[in-house]
Amino acid sequence: MLTRELIEKRAATMARMKTAHEADKPEDFAAAETELQAIDGQLKRAQTLEDLERRRGGTPLSGDANFTRELEGYSLARALAWGAGISGIDAGREREIDAELRSKTGRAFKGVAIPTELFETRVLTTAAPGGGPGSNLVPTEFLANEFISALTASTVIAGLGARTLSGLMGNVEIPGEKAAPAAGWVAENAGITATDPQFRQVIMSPKHVGSLSEFSRNMLMQTSPGIEALLRQMMARDIGLEIDRAAIQGGGANQPVGILAAAGTQTQAYATSIFHTNAEMIGKANIANVGPSRAFLSTPRVQTIAMKALTTDKLPVGVGTIFHQQPAAFSNLAPDTLGAGTNESTLIYGDFSELLIGLWSALDVLVNPYEASAYSKGNVMVRAMATCDVALRNPAAFVKATGVLAAAAGIA
Repeated sequence: MLTRELIEKRAATMARMKTAHEADKPEDFAAAETELQAIDGQLKRAQTLEDLERRRGGTPLSGDANFTRELEGYSLARALAWGAGISGIDAGREREIDAELRSKTGRAFKGVAIPTELFETRVLTTAAPGGGPGSNLVPTEFLANEFISALTASTVIAGLGARTLSGLMGNVEIPGEKAAPAAGWVAENAGITATDPQFRQVIMSPKHVGSLSEFSRNMLMQTSPGIEALLRQMMARDIGLEIDRAAIQGGGANQPVGILAAAGTQTQAYATSIFHTNAEMIGKANIANVGPSRAFLSTPRVQTIAMKALTTDKLPVGVGTIFHQQPAAFSNLAPDTLGAGTNESTLIYGDFSELLIGLWSALDVLVNPYEASAYSKGNVMVRAMATCDVALRNPAAFVKATGVLAAAAGIA
């Protein structure tokens, strides 16, 4: 198992750090510390992948466990530098992965094919620095572990249990049962009334999402593990946040249809307080035989209302009590602009394992060192395009509240 190998490698590296410290060898200690940071990043990503695989019943996320292991030495910075035509960069492994992705998917990528597995741990931080795209990231002493992140939202959908289907090719049609044949009791020698089963299809088709960023040549030539992690974070931020936003509130057309816009979901009008509304939503999910992997998804505004709720003795009720001890996530990706007055907050309850996120092959990253504004500064423009879609296996597995306003009561 990759995680076990990384844990053993981490222990060995920490032992080297201890030996270097005791022997008063600061250079050896610094080299081991840098290696430890890289191992910690790999270990976090491997643990996330294994957790997602367990949620999906042990199916490898990439569909190829060997391919996942091959990514251990992969560098996004080297791949982008190779795509930009920067000389002196040893991108042998990145070229091999690019060729393998093209062969496996049969797609004609316009740029460098980047494996989506690289971004599974979607730590969504940073923004372009004020002094120029990437230029402030190459000081005399670069402290990558002290990088100051921008205040951005974080992805929540995968953490709530949504399932990812990767390596898709054409349109996806998933058959489902719409209505089961009726069963009934009959007298001896009496005939059974025939009823036909009803079927439906869940269809997923490619939708395209992209981002355009400018990076300095120096940044792409850096070999620091901190730069590597930063590049992944910056590229994953734009793509990951937009996929999550679409999964929650996407309205169709050129984007996926998210939970809030999907047909067939259940609704619950605001009932006296958030506490009572949540209870009604849980009750509707129970009646509809919704699965056990349930959770609430709402906004920070609703979380604040729940935190302020007091008992008759003026003691805090507690967010857990307001949400009936059910898992709850609060995200700025969920809007507070719903309803006719565009002032209602999102409040969703359901089994998020019924939400599917489909990914078609790899991330297509095109590096352009000749774009006018970037060329004049010696920088490069990087365009990242992902192809994905969102679908609900059973729309009735989700209950959406309406009428949740900023003045809503927490409990009454």
